[in-house]
Amino acid sequence: MKKIKEKTKVIFRKFKKGDDIIALFPEIEYNHDKALCMSYMHVGQHDSSAYALVYNTKPAKPEEYADLLAEIEGLGYNLDVKQKITKRWFEVK
Repeated sequence: MKKIKEKTKVIFRKFKKGDDIIALFPEIEYNHDKALCMSYMHVGQHDSSAYALVYNTKPAKPEEYADLLAEIEGLGYNLDVKQKITKRWFEVK
Protein backbone atom coordinates (compact mmCIF):
# COMPACT_ATOMS: atom_id res chain seq x y z
CA MET A 1 0.00 0.00 0.00
CA LYS A 2 1.20 3.51 -0.80
CA LYS A 3 2.40 5.49 2.21
CA ILE A 4 0.62 8.77 2.94
CA LYS A 5 3.22 11.57 2.99
CA GLU A 6 1.52 13.94 5.40
CA LYS A 7 1.38 13.08 9.09
CA THR A 8 -1.92 12.00 10.60
CA LYS A 9 -2.43 12.74 14.31
CA VAL A 10 -3.56 9.70 16.27
CA ILE A 11 -4.29 9.05 19.92
CA PHE A 12 -4.45 5.52 21.31
CA ARG A 13 -6.91 4.86 24.13
CA LYS A 14 -7.69 1.70 26.13
CA PHE A 15 -11.23 0.89 27.21
CA LYS A 16 -11.62 0.79 30.99
CA LYS A 17 -13.53 -2.48 30.71
CA GLY A 18 -11.54 -5.07 28.79
CA ASP A 19 -8.29 -4.75 26.90
CA ASP A 20 -9.51 -3.26 23.62
CA ILE A 21 -7.48 -0.40 22.16
CA ILE A 22 -8.95 2.28 19.91
CA ALA A 23 -7.06 4.71 17.69
CA LEU A 24 -8.68 8.14 17.38
CA PHE A 25 -7.93 10.45 14.47
CA PRO A 26 -9.16 13.74 15.96
CA GLU A 27 -8.50 15.83 12.87
CA ILE A 28 -10.40 13.54 10.47
CA GLU A 29 -14.10 14.34 10.45
CA TYR A 30 -16.49 11.39 10.09
CA ASN A 31 -19.35 11.72 7.59
CA HIS A 32 -19.21 15.53 7.56
CA ASP A 33 -20.13 15.62 11.27
CA LYS A 34 -17.80 17.91 13.20
CA ALA A 35 -18.84 16.23 16.48
CA LEU A 36 -17.37 12.90 15.32
CA CYS A 37 -13.89 11.84 14.36
CA MET A 38 -12.59 8.79 12.53
CA SER A 39 -11.44 5.90 14.70
CA TYR A 40 -9.90 2.48 14.09
CA MET A 41 -9.87 -0.83 16.00
CA HIS A 42 -8.69 -4.35 15.15
CA VAL A 43 -12.33 -5.46 15.08
CA GLY A 44 -14.60 -3.22 13.06
CA GLN A 45 -11.69 -1.22 11.70
CA HIS A 46 -12.70 2.32 10.58
CA ASP A 47 -15.67 3.85 12.39
CA SER A 48 -16.72 7.04 14.13
CA SER A 49 -16.12 8.26 17.68
CA ALA A 50 -17.36 11.15 19.75
CA TYR A 51 -15.33 13.09 22.31
CA ALA A 52 -17.44 11.48 25.08
CA LEU A 53 -15.58 8.22 24.37
CA VAL A 54 -12.66 9.52 26.43
CA TYR A 55 -14.75 9.06 29.59
CA ASN A 56 -14.87 5.30 28.97
CA THR A 57 -11.19 5.00 28.12
CA LYS A 58 -7.77 5.81 29.49
CA PRO A 59 -4.49 6.54 27.69
CA ALA A 60 -2.95 3.41 26.21
CA LYS A 61 0.72 2.61 26.80
CA PRO A 62 3.03 2.10 23.80
CA GLU A 63 3.33 -1.63 24.50
CA GLU A 64 -0.49 -1.88 24.59
CA TYR A 65 -1.06 -0.20 21.23
CA ALA A 66 2.02 -1.47 19.34
CA ASP A 67 0.05 -4.09 17.34
CA LEU A 68 -2.67 -1.62 16.37
CA LEU A 69 -0.05 0.99 15.42
CA ALA A 70 1.65 -1.53 13.12
CA GLU A 71 -1.69 -2.52 11.56
CA ILE A 72 -2.62 1.10 10.83
CA GLU A 73 0.82 1.94 9.45
CA GLY A 74 0.44 -1.13 7.23
CA LEU A 75 -2.57 0.62 5.66
CA GLY A 76 -0.25 3.42 4.55
CA TYR A 77 -0.78 5.97 7.30
CA ASN A 78 2.18 8.14 8.37
CA LEU A 79 1.25 8.55 12.04
CA ASP A 80 2.03 11.31 14.50
CA VAL A 81 1.20 9.73 17.88
CA LYS A 82 -0.12 12.16 20.49
CA GLN A 83 -0.76 11.45 24.15
CA LYS A 84 -3.61 13.81 24.92
CA ILE A 85 -6.92 14.44 23.28
CA THR A 86 -8.75 17.70 23.71
CA LYS A 87 -12.33 18.62 22.98
CA ARG A 88 -10.95 21.47 20.85
CA TRP A 89 -9.85 18.96 18.20
CA PHE A 90 -13.49 18.02 17.76
CA GLU A 91 -14.51 21.66 17.42
CA VAL A 92 -11.99 23.01 14.88
CA LYS A 93 -12.26 20.49 12.03
